[in-house]
Amino acid sequence: MTATEEDESRGAPSEASVNDARDVVHVDVDDGGDHRKDDGGLRSVLDALVRARLEENANGRKPGGLGRLPQHEFWETQPVGQFGDEERREELTEGPIETKSASEVERTGGALPPGYEWCSCDMTDAKTQEEVYELLTNNYVEDDDAMFRFQYSQEFLKWALRPPAYHMDWHVGVRLKVTQTLVAFITGVPAKLRVNGRMVDLTEINFLCIHKKLRSKRIAPTLIKEITRRVNARDVWQAVYTAGVVLPKPISKARYWHRSLDIRKLVDIGFTRLGSGISMSRAIQTYKLAAKPKAEGIRHMTLEDVPKVKQLLSKYLEKFAVAPVLNEEEVAHWLLPRDDVVYSYVVEDEKTKKITDFISFYNLPSQIIHGNTKHKVLKAAYSYYNVATSMSLIQLMEDALILAKANEFDVFNALNLMENETFLRELKFGIGDGNLHYYLYNWRVLDDLPPSQVALVLT
Repeated sequence: MTATEEDESRGAPSEASVNDARDVVHVDVDDGGDHRKDDGGLRSVLDALVRARLEENANGRKPGGLGRLPQHEFWETQPVGQFGDEERREELTEGPIETKSASEVERTGGALPPGYEWCSCDMTDAKTQEEVYELLTNNYVEDDDAMFRFQYSQEFLKWALRPPAYHMDWHVGVRLKVTQTLVAFITGVPAKLRVNGRMVDLTEINFLCIHKKLRSKRIAPTLIKEITRRVNARDVWQAVYTAGVVLPKPISKARYWHRSLDIRKLVDIGFTRLGSGISMSRAIQTYKLAAKPKAEGIRHMTLEDVPKVKQLLSKYLEKFAVAPVLNEEEVAHWLLPRDDVVYSYVVEDEKTKKITDFISFYNLPSQIIHGNTKHKVLKAAYSYYNVATSMSLIQLMEDALILAKANEFDVFNALNLMENETFLRELKFGIGDGNLHYYLYNWRVLDDLPPSQVALVLT
């Protein structure tokens, strides 16, 4: 599982060099006259820079520039799909690439620089939660102009890192021995994925973050090797992760799309700029939404809805080649509404009491750190899982936008996964500028998959 060295499991960008992010916030995407700083581009390009930096660490040399494919000496030694596999397709089979046993795993972690030590971070402990939050808040991904930095709340971190059957020893930290200050972090959570009809137990890696002052100490590769060791020790050998760059070898690639909700604020904070000849009043009219959802019987999801939502979602996910497999406990964890974390709604038929439709999105804000005195946070909603049976997906997602706007989100983001392509242009989403590549570690998929066959949303 060492391949997760390039990890962005659950979709969040990992530790990045601030100085490498200069060009990100200058990307303008034309969407009917609205020129925006592309949040998906921010995620993807920053992620690409992280991957390049980590590959440099892994290989002991600088990779090729972002405009061309780098050399992949490290990845060619790993149990991942390789470029050129298509030329020997008849020799290969889908499934595990290599098989090992937990008895082969080292019992202790790798060596850290002098003065540092490994720890497991207990995310049920209030002090540890605060430490992790502070590390990410002050050292996670931001642009070179210090305009925006992703800001995961403590409640979001508890949601993301404590699913059913999680393992505390997969929440890996590095501390200074003398002060016990947390200076680095990486996590894994257990998951089950259906891949072309086969069930795979695996891990999702996330939140790779290293204190800015320690990024010359080459801790990132060591962190990844340690999470790999701990996951393998529990006899788990597969992983899913995403990256902005092309590594050996994606199973699919997706693209972020963005829908402005509060265009005035987006322009005010410098996230978006209006196109030539486009007035603010015209832009506001372009992105205007109804005051309330149009679907009758729409309401917040409740605990009593979990079995019906699980049934509805499971049936929907069967359509796709790659999709999560969730039991009722996991549906409750990931989809029940949590204040300022995840928002979920159902449409219930008044006569039959059957749940016919489902909406969900989660909250991933960014700090506004470039001196804006009026606004402190960019509030972004990310489309999660949505199922439409009594109406079109376009109608359902229009209501999702209305609900996000009612919850004071500034922008609504969605990947072109599943059936999302059917509503993106119709609902005035603008296309992002970077691809998000999906990878499986130690599991070969013979044919590249279109994003319409991928139903995995990583938070």
